[in-house]
Amino acid sequence: MKTLLRTLLYLALIVWLGAEIFFPIVAAITFTTLSPNTHTAGAIVGRLLGILHGMGLVSGMVALALLALAPVWAIYKPRAVLAPMILVVLMIALTGFSQFAIIPAMERDRLAAGGAIDAAAATDPSRIHFNKLHSRSEFVEEAILLLGIATVVLVARAETA
Repeated sequence: MKTLLRTLLYLALIVWLGAEIFFPIVAAITFTTLSPNTHTAGAIVGRLLGILHGMGLVSGMVALALLALAPVWAIYKPRAVLAPMILVVLMIALTGFSQFAIIPAMERDRLAAGGAIDAAAATDPSRIHFNKLHSRSEFVEEAILLLGIATVVLVARAETA
């Protein structure tokens, strides 16, 4: 039973972190391939980001549940799972913030700019705000990845605690 639960915990983290690592590669290839049509590339990346966030939220909930149950089933000591649980909660919160706050705001800005953000003037307030949100979105995704790596390290360390 211990092996099964550890395996499920690692799989949940692997799925989430794997997607976080894979996403920027796919985005870069998409933008390189479709560079003349950034609107289409952006639409594709937007859809992929929604899928990524969905996977992250499900994986995060599974990981959080398994971490919460691990001390009950004597897999890890309660103190050993506290820090990983906090990091997973932060990852879930950041994922939700990106999906439900940043992305809808970017979509509003895109529509306000006439549907294609690149067609708007560089001084257009909608385009300026969109670019600010895009930078924030990248920062949030990077933070999720770093928190995820730290979580894996802490979980691996918990096995020896």
